Amino acid sequence: MSLTIPKIDSDKAIGEALAYKITIITDQSSWLLPYIQDVKAQWQLLGHEVILCHANMDLAGGDFCFCLSCSDLITQEKRKLYRNTLVVHESDLPRGRGWAPVAWQILAGQKMIPVVLLEAEDTVDSGVIYLKDSITLIGAELNSEWRELQAQATFRLCNQWLSEYPSVLDLAVQQTGEPTYFAKRLPKDSELDVNISLADQFDLLRVVDNVRYPAFFNHAGKRYKLTIERVEGDDD
Repeated sequence: MSLTIPKIDSDKAIGEALAYKITIITDQSSWLLPYIQDVKAQWQLLGHEVILCHANMDLAGGDFCFCLSCSDLITQEKRKLYRNTLVVHESDLPRGRGWAPVAWQILAGQKMIPVVLLEAEDTVDSGVIYLKDSITLIGAELNSEWRELQAQATFRLCNQWLSEYPSVLDLAVQQTGEPTYFAKRLPKDSELDVNISLADQFDLLRVVDNVRYPAFFNHAGKRYKLTIERVEGDDD
């Protein structure tokens, strides 16, 4: 799956011998996996050694470990095997730590989603922040569309880290303020309320996944599943 993201300057990478041993850890069933495979190939062409894994036990050490769409916390023992263990998270930390931050913010009506690259710690999403980006939405994007924007922002930050290391370490900022947390979204969170109009539930339809956690509703003792896709053309 091809991504439109800035590439690392290959001349700089080769000229300054900036070839790193990189691990990417992600959930086996992550929506991000096709994008990761694409970026892994890009990084390998630049001379980096890139390992993809799906569990703490498989982390063998190296320069950097990127935790991308990974539901497991990386243990301190494993983090010590890397110069830096990094997380990309989509919220204005410390507000919005936890799971499915983009979906929860879309449901709250937000159209500008912060995206940050931070150091992994024992407490979820609590580390120092190195880099910031954002996703801007118009309010009509369906799941696959805002996921594409999320992936682009994710790898812009990862590429920026690789391009600017080690000076990027000087940008570290501690989180300040009272943290809040998003809960993990479950299939039951895709339920539509038959007593509320579709227009009033459109943001919920934007965050459901037609395959993994489709929209559904219960009526007259039966459960019905809905899928959503945009139809191009007249809206008459």
